Amino acid sequence: MFWIICAALTAAVGLAIMAPLLRARDGAAEPAAAFDLRVYRDQLREVERDLDRGVIAAEDAERLRTEIGRKVLDADRRLAQGAARGPGGRGLVALGVLAALFVAGVALYLGEGQPGRADLPIAQRIAMAEQVYQDRPSQAEAEATAPAREAAPVPDDFAALIAQLREAVARSPDDPQGLALLATNEMRLGNMAAAREAQQRLVDLRGDRASAAELVRLSALMVEAAGGLITPEAETVLARALQTDPTNPQGRYLLGLLQLQNDRPDRAFPVWRRLLEEGPEDAPWIAPIRAAISDLAWLAGQPDYVPPAPLPGPDADALADAQDMTPEERQQMIAGMVSGLESRLAQQGGSPEEWARLIASLVVIGRADHARMIWAEAQTRFAAQPDALDTLRQAATKAGLAE
Repeated sequence: MFWIICAALTAAVGLAIMAPLLRARDGAAEPAAAFDLRVYRDQLREVERDLDRGVIAAEDAERLRTEIGRKVLDADRRLAQGAARGPGGRGLVALGVLAALFVAGVALYLGEGQPGRADLPIAQRIAMAEQVYQDRPSQAEAEATAPAREAAPVPDDFAALIAQLREAVARSPDDPQGLALLATNEMRLGNMAAAREAQQRLVDLRGDRASAAELVRLSALMVEAAGGLITPEAETVLARALQTDPTNPQGRYLLGLLQLQNDRPDRAFPVWRRLLEEGPEDAPWIAPIRAAISDLAWLAGQPDYVPPAPLPGPDADALADAQDMTPEERQQMIAGMVSGLESRLAQQGGSPEEWARLIASLVVIGRADHARMIWAEAQTRFAAQPDALDTLRQAATKAGLAE
């Protein structure tokens, strides 16, 4: 079916281009110079009629005859040149170029394309993605094949401190503070395998008391040591972290990355979309998500998705100025920011998290009655989105507007 459609479209476009060229070759189309010549001769006759009726003077008639005569000579010359080249000269050249482009296009596709490749229904694509997921290398295999990192220059005094830290951890392998510090500094030096090993020992030492942040950090170090690949072992640690704290943002970012690496944008998109809407804008995972979210939405089957605009906030100068403000001036500045957020949401709309932030901010600055109006409006806007309503209700409850 695909080839039939392509052939039909190519034939239709080719005929549309060739039809006027073939008419010109057969002499059915009148040259432009012949039309111009007829017009100029009619103009000369019109000048004579105007002169006979006394509409124009003899001097004006002579001037017009001379001007139109030059145009007649030019048109006649162009007509003679076209006849000398033959009626189909330019048409044949154009047809030749069109044929060459068609042949070149077919040759390029046969050479660079995949004409024999079979269709990939969605079920087969999902099956292939599942196979890629199952065939991932282990952590040890991925680390063995990961590209080597270029070592950063280390000052002598810092290198001496790291050596002392390693010796101290070797003497006290059950010191959680030493293990955490060693993992941090090995990571800064680019020794990801060593950082991962130190963090693994820390997590093993914590046992069931390991926090979600410690587990996510271990998973992230495993990913870095594996050259960016989320291995089955790293996924196990990540699942444990999210089971401990399902809201951990870095863990959710890695979960979306895992789905992307295994060709499942439909699963990655809702995870990253929620992270982007929650913010904050200066979180380290927001920039890569914002750069990829539009393409990810298209791949996930939601081409109409529009990512939320970055939330405006005070810049460094504004924060510095706020230190010198009186409480009244600082309150006015905050009120202005809240007013700007409300204006943007009213004009452009926004995510449930932005509406929740507006509700909470209005209560903070003492405008609880207005916050209730915004809460009511938000319930109307997001009536068909249970998850969004839940986010808004939590904000309203914390602000004392709902039970």
